[in-house]
Amino acid sequence: MFRRSLRPVLIALLFLLPDFSTAASSARPDGIEAARLLDTLHLDGELFHVQGLAMTATRIWVTSVDRGSRRGYLHEFERSTGRFLRRLELTDGARYHPGGISVAGGSIWIPVAEMRPDSSADLVQIDADTFRIRRRVSFPDHLGCVAIAGDRLIAGNWDSRLFYVFDLTGQQRTRVVRNPSATHYQDMKFVDGVLVAGGDRGLFSGTVDWIDWPSMTVARTLRAGAIGPVRPFGRGGPYTGEGMTIEGRDLYVVPEDGPSRVFRFRLDA
Repeated sequence: MFRRSLRPVLIALLFLLPDFSTAASSARPDGIEAARLLDTLHLDGELFHVQGLAMTATRIWVTSVDRGSRRGYLHEFERSTGRFLRRLELTDGARYHPGGISVAGGSIWIPVAEMRPDSSADLVQIDADTFRIRRRVSFPDHLGCVAIAGDRLIAGNWDSRLFYVFDLTGQQRTRVVRNPSATHYQDMKFVDGVLVAGGDRGLFSGTVDWIDWPSMTVARTLRAGAIGPVRPFGRGGPYTGEGMTIEGRDLYVVPEDGPSRVFRFRLDA
């Protein structure tokens, strides 16, 4: 009984020891493999547990979930300064968990799900200019991230164990594919004919994967370490554990809960 009562305390102390994360990092890079950190941008305004990231030339969008109040949000920032612009609540009853997001054709696509596996979700299409909801499509599983592939939507369920492929209305499911990787993808983007997906493999590590389309096989993997202090004791986690987007050779990630920063990495050729 005494040993059992001590176990949770000892586990907590291990997480708090500074050398613990160093020891755990021996099999992973400190940042992102084959990538160089260029800069960071602080995001003003109130953010909670970050989930997804999308960007245009002038705007940054981030989704986050306030687990205490069971509410989910889409936040908009000015890209050049990180200045907060506006926020849209996405909560729909038990569905309050917004996930990884994608932008296409003037719309922001966001899955908003119950915060548990094997549950339900809405695929929400939002006008990027007006912040008005254009469409909300219900689906009988948790959806945690979404990417736009031409005339197709690709959505991952809890930990992206499965990928669902829909037509662009989000209403007709055309295909179901098992995750070809052990990574729990949290955010993904369709770039130059390839699905680029980032996620975690645990508290201290994650990957960014390039997945061929439509075969859905992993063509390239970059390992990622963690930024500390690591959740649940801090606000950090694996660099690729939450919001992620990519532009050319620049990879952007938001690994911290609020207050948050956008980290910009330059990938090797």
